[in-house]
Amino acid sequence: MKAITSRDNPLYKRLKALAGSTHQQRRSGHALLEGFHLASAYLDAAGQPETCIVTDGALRHEEAQAIVSRIDEHRVVTLPDALFGQLSNVVHGVGLLLLVEKIDAPLPEQVNETCVVLDGVQDAGNVGSILRSAAAAGIGHVFCAPGTAYAWSSKVLRSAMGAHFLLQIHEDVEAQPLIARLAVPVAITDSHGAQDIYDCDLSGPLAWVFGNEGAGVSNAWRAAVTHRVTIPQPGGMESLNVAAAAAVCLFEQCRQQRGA
Repeated sequence: MKAITSRDNPLYKRLKALAGSTHQQRRSGHALLEGFHLASAYLDAAGQPETCIVTDGALRHEEAQAIVSRIDEHRVVTLPDALFGQLSNVVHGVGLLLLVEKIDAPLPEQVNETCVVLDGVQDAGNVGSILRSAAAAGIGHVFCAPGTAYAWSSKVLRSAMGAHFLLQIHEDVEAQPLIARLAVPVAITDSHGAQDIYDCDLSGPLAWVFGNEGAGVSNAWRAAVTHRVTIPQPGGMESLNVAAAAAVCLFEQCRQQRGA
């Protein structure tokens, strides 16, 4: 293993720049996966990382040792706890992160199965939660329109809890080229004049479009809609958080498909 002890080390400077800027992560095409769960999920799905960064303290724990043992030794770098702390975005982190290239998925020629479209969902926590729900519901593709939070940012990765490695995530996908590839109906949530989700036939494949938390779904997607569903809220709230609404929609579809 290599040991880095100085903040002037070129690799450390690169890691610090990435840790401090989503823009840098997007521009470089790299992601930082912090913690045992994300590291294990990546190793299971994608193989070797570019670099594994681990603290001397973490190496005393069996879980960290088990992860590091799966990685080629020349890819492992140790850091003192104080230097690692300046890379971490997690309070009371475990002292282990992977530097990886983000996984780019080619845009399919035709979409025949249920998918999710994130149409300008700006909050990273919401994006991560929707990815997690989509993976749990067995969705294959998630398409992120321009204006959606960067899917491989540290906050989205933490919120998604490994969902990235069960999905094909496509970023900066414009509406019209994607609509042309859809061979499934388009569904959105709408609080006005829509059909109750529990009365709507969701047993077939759908493209679920979830929009910006304030503005909702864009006009291009509204023009393509086949199903407009509303989620009953007997408690009287005006609307649900977009991640909560997405979970309700995806799992109501799962429920109906189980009974089909």
